[in-house]
Amino acid sequence: EGIAIIGIAGRFPGAENIEQFWQNIKHGVESVTFFSDEELLDSGVTTEQLQQPNYVKAKASLDKVEYFDAAFFGFTPEEAAITDPQQRLFLECAWEALESAGYNPKTCESPIGLYGGMGGTNTYLLRHLLPQFDLDNPEHNYKLMLGNDKDFLCTRISHKLNLTGPSMTIQTACSTSLVAVSMACQALLDYQCDMALAGGVSISFPHKTGYLYQQGMIFSPDGHCRTFDADACGTVPGNGAGIVLLKRLDNAIECGDTIYAVIRGTAVNNDGAHKMSYTTPSVTAQTQAISEAIAIADILPETIRYVETHGTATILGDSIEVAALTQAYRSETQAKNYCALGSVKTNIGYLETAAGVAGLIKTVLALKNKQIPPSLHFKQPNPKIDFANSPFYVNTDLQDWPAHDTPRRAAVNAFGVGGTNAHIILEQAPDIISPEGKHSHHLIILSARSQSALQQKQQQLLEYLIEHPELNLNDIAYTLQIGRVEFDYRSCFVCESIEHAITQLKEPEYIEHYEFATEKSPILVFMFDESNQLTCMDSTLYETESVFRETIDYCSHFLLSHLQIDLREVLYAHKQPQSNHVSNKTIIHAISFVVQYAVAKLWMSWGVYPQAVMGRGIGEYVAACIADVFSLEEALLLFIERHYFMEQETADCALFEQTLSDTEFYPPKLLYLSASTGNWVDPQVIAHSNYWQKQLMAQDNIQATFTQLPQSFDNITLLDISLQNTLYLLAKQYLATQEQQILATLIDSNETDNSGAMLHTLGQLWLQGIHIDWKKMYLNETRLRIPLPTYPFERKRYWF
Repeated sequence: EGIAIIGIAGRFPGAENIEQFWQNIKHGVESVTFFSDEELLDSGVTTEQLQQPNYVKAKASLDKVEYFDAAFFGFTPEEAAITDPQQRLFLECAWEALESAGYNPKTCESPIGLYGGMGGTNTYLLRHLLPQFDLDNPEHNYKLMLGNDKDFLCTRISHKLNLTGPSMTIQTACSTSLVAVSMACQALLDYQCDMALAGGVSISFPHKTGYLYQQGMIFSPDGHCRTFDADACGTVPGNGAGIVLLKRLDNAIECGDTIYAVIRGTAVNNDGAHKMSYTTPSVTAQTQAISEAIAIADILPETIRYVETHGTATILGDSIEVAALTQAYRSETQAKNYCALGSVKTNIGYLETAAGVAGLIKTVLALKNKQIPPSLHFKQPNPKIDFANSPFYVNTDLQDWPAHDTPRRAAVNAFGVGGTNAHIILEQAPDIISPEGKHSHHLIILSARSQSALQQKQQQLLEYLIEHPELNLNDIAYTLQIGRVEFDYRSCFVCESIEHAITQLKEPEYIEHYEFATEKSPILVFMFDESNQLTCMDSTLYETESVFRETIDYCSHFLLSHLQIDLREVLYAHKQPQSNHVSNKTIIHAISFVVQYAVAKLWMSWGVYPQAVMGRGIGEYVAACIADVFSLEEALLLFIERHYFMEQETADCALFEQTLSDTEFYPPKLLYLSASTGNWVDPQVIAHSNYWQKQLMAQDNIQATFTQLPQSFDNITLLDISLQNTLYLLAKQYLATQEQQILATLIDSNETDNSGAMLHTLGQLWLQGIHIDWKKMYLNETRLRIPLPTYPFERKRYWF
């Protein structure tokens, strides 16, 4: 089985996001900052330190690590300030990885695991918090522990994001994050979870600071990392965070996930005691880890064309790593110089616990973009490495990655101080083509915790669509609907193409906006009416929505023997409703009943369930049917007998009464507002034939009916499902001074695409906080989750 990488997020030196990171890597950018004396002095470096000849004024740092969106994640200002920035940044990255994959953790039914690690020494705690807190105070100690101890890195994020799979902090020094990925893969293969986040974070303070170079140690004398080069003397300290979202490959394909790459094999081991010292790497153990991962992947090493190395740029470390790789590969092939080597440390320095996942993300992006990026600062090979007789060469230029007889494959190394080694085999993702959609209109929804964040989301989407006009609009709408947490500040619009979406995003006045209080979800009332004029419908809903089509088909077939005409011929073939058995008025009312019932069932199939119903004339039969007072079949028979009685001047109501006596009535399962009485109906009253005998000849009292609504509930949304929107217009008239939301389904125009009109109304319902079951809209359709811009965090400074 393969493990699919379906989501990626990270913050790296010189890169706020994964897109910037890839552009930097691709173009060979070195993201190491060389500080001025003034910057270092402001950061707390002493004049004596600066004057030391071996002080190197360089570091691969992050911007604004003291900033965090505390309100978004439910932190108080004090909680945010005493929480290690490593925890805060890793939390943001976890959220972004889920969003990049199109998953909403609040509604995801599958257990999601989390495996990660953080920097070895919490310098924020040591330098900023401890001097200002009373350590004899138990409350202070407890707060400091939760916000800063490694043990709570993953479990706290799992709590914040509702992750219910295994949640484990991993610590193996510089191999931490790659070991975390390996353990997450194993959890997926063991079915401990269905998705898993894995990665690491490392941030040290003071943030703007250099380091003291010491010969024989791991840091470079000049702030540059020269992996595999003859002048290699160490790496550069760096800060960053990276995380990936993993899923079993077959599940990822089934769910339409975007797959960046596939993990085919992983291995983790330890050097043990068979080496010169605790901190010295071991050729034997590294070789075993590499060989085991290749064996688990069940591939030949000669099919691997790129290895992202640990690459610490020390003469001993680099030579041992290439020696181990060569031994592992030589067991299967004698081919030379076919596999490129690189190290992300030459770009962003040594990220400690986040180093492994940084290399993994770089390699995954290389596979996805079919390019091998350059490794920097390589001129002459390390004299202890015999590249000429090895399978490897150091790649120094951006090169295309052509396909061969096998899929593109790569490997990633990570070795930790103390001897825990990890190796991962990657393979290019399978080709998945987005299917053509059946809908001509699409509902785009956006939400945020604040109005300003919502505006940023709209701008983000606009810029993204301009940059990616090739995207499938079906997938964009689908991902935004099911793959984002829904917040109180909302906007939406209906569009027909990418160009149409861009136009609307450029003109915000065309976008519907709404802010609502979540604790006041409105009471939704379905309204049904009696149509007295012929309606011929556009066929879009019938062609695209299976629930609507199946309902129309069933009712038309059921009524065929009674009406002696197929209602679909009148609705969609635009034939005149002629029948030798019943009047045209009966057929018009039959169409009114059937279409309203089908539209209501379509709304409900999308998760839009009413809490109350009301109906007038034939519409009351639809309302009762939706409320389960009687069955659909019984409602249709009652409708036929009702019409037969009302259209025969000399007839009595015996047949209608007989049909009533044969009908099984039940108390309505919804609140029931009657237009014939102008009031709410007692459930026991409506579940009796006497009510329907009186309803037969009753005059409607629609004004009194509408008057009941604001007297009964403070927050009501009325949805007119009638064909001519008559109740919508009457509600506007009678409730003109009320703050009720009144919407029309708008399905009566021959020129208008009914699906577009319904999507517009659906958007209005969503804006007001009514729950939509987005997944049910796509039950008979295959759609893909695609990467789209993630949440624009509104960060503020939280710092001691």
